[in-house]
Amino acid sequence: MDLLGRLHPRSGSPARGWWAEKGGCKTAWVEDLALDGEALGRSRGGLTSKIHLATDGRGLPMSVILTPGQSGDNPQLLLLEQVNVHRDGPGRPRKRPDRVLADKAYSSPATRRALRARGIAFTSPEKADHAAHRLRRGTRGGRPPAFDAQTYKGRNVVERCFNRLKQFRALATRYTKRAAYYRSELTIAAIILWLRDSPDTP
Repeated sequence: MDLLGRLHPRSGSPARGWWAEKGGCKTAWVEDLALDGEALGRSRGGLTSKIHLATDGRGLPMSVILTPGQSGDNPQLLLLEQVNVHRDGPGRPRKRPDRVLADKAYSSPATRRALRARGIAFTSPEKADHAAHRLRRGTRGGRPPAFDAQTYKGRNVVERCFNRLKQFRALATRYTKRAAYYRSELTIAAIILWLRDSPDTP
């Protein structure tokens, strides 16, 4: 399967709470929620971080973002901006997947419009409140978004990727204070997963 055939965004939290820019996340609303710019935020579990992950169709990580634990999921489709797959032949790297599978946390009308404008197919269940709002508007609410339940079953590869990443104890529970260090640990773990999957690895 093409590495960019399908992407599967999903978020998950370590027991404690990246952007490469100094001072925290690039996005202002995330920086305001972070603690000292280290991707730590207060949620029900105390100070936590949230890992946002995009994988390919085989469940191998392609991009990762850290945010404070209480931040929402939907803005993190910024994950797609980090995807960069080199082609076998000449030409610029490929950055646009054929299809994105995501859970309903990412299923906002704005997200659907943005992906449609880029020519990316999107499979995600519609939120109940979005469906109710659309129905209240009647014919002005438009048609329900297309949803293929069979295709959506493929999204579980990202859950399996999280399970594989969290076999590394330092990722399951965040011990490092600095977000840059924790993100580096995530990157190293992702490289290990790719090497394990490579047929060239002895």
